[in-house]
Amino acid sequence: MSKRRAALAISLGVALTTVGMAVVMPERVLQAEFARQRWLAGASQRSLEAAQHRWSYLEAGSGPLVVLVHGFTGSKENWLPLMRELAKTNRVIAPDLPGWGESERQASADYGPIAQAERLADFIAMLKDRPVLLVGHSMGGQIAGLLLARHPDVAQRLVLMSSAGVRFSGNDFGRQVLAGRNPFEVKTRAELHRYLGIVFVDPPFVPWPVDRALVAQRRADVAFEQQVLDAIGRGPEAFELQSQLPNLRLPVLLLWCRDDRVIDVSAADIFRAGLPHSQTVLLAGCGHMPMMAQPANVAEALRRFDAEP
Repeated sequence: MSKRRAALAISLGVALTTVGMAVVMPERVLQAEFARQRWLAGASQRSLEAAQHRWSYLEAGSGPLVVLVHGFTGSKENWLPLMRELAKTNRVIAPDLPGWGESERQASADYGPIAQAERLADFIAMLKDRPVLLVGHSMGGQIAGLLLARHPDVAQRLVLMSSAGVRFSGNDFGRQVLAGRNPFEVKTRAELHRYLGIVFVDPPFVPWPVDRALVAQRRADVAFEQQVLDAIGRGPEAFELQSQLPNLRLPVLLLWCRDDRVIDVSAADIFRAGLPHSQTVLLAGCGHMPMMAQPANVAEALRRFDAEP
């Protein structure tokens, strides 16, 4: 066999092996994509024990500490595009909250916003460094806000990004949540792409078999998601943050996309009315995931906010 034919045979064999792995183990393809994004961001995956849970988190960069807290159905990987920007000037840490992603979930534990806020306080204490910015997205903003209302010395400044926790003007998403449904529920590939259409103005292309792996993950979490949504969206703790806003006396940045179909931009006005020291940044052309859709613009807004006296 000639060298050229041998090389072609090897290439074909590798391709067939890759396709076979994608069919049998699509989660490996998803993990490979996350590994690629970690490499681009210079991020390492680490773990620690805090609040009786094992936490998995990403860390990148050096300098003043920024902690990023994901939202409902999210994960630490949601922050990788933004980490790539922030790691140029900061030490950046993004955990999977307990119960989510690769962090520990315990069958009988409470994963509502108040319990998670206390766990997050324990996690940050383990970092041995006070964050200059605590950034919470959606449910993560609700949790971060409750944390700093109760423990104001944990971080210097707070960023509420598309944050839950207040009664905003009704939209379709909010009405479904209050009616007991989970608009984010994903059990099929069609539902995955519907979900992406809710959270993004311009949904990213998710190729096969990555979409298959994502559907498998989300299908396994349907009951857990419903349990958490009961607590953060319609239970007695759902709007606790709104009552605690006067206790947030540190500087707060409210960062929203104008076209957010999940937490309506009217929520930013409610937050601003209740906060003693806040400012607002509204981005155009994005939905509920500004850190993924416009990471450079978000990073610039965070740096400006951090630099102010």
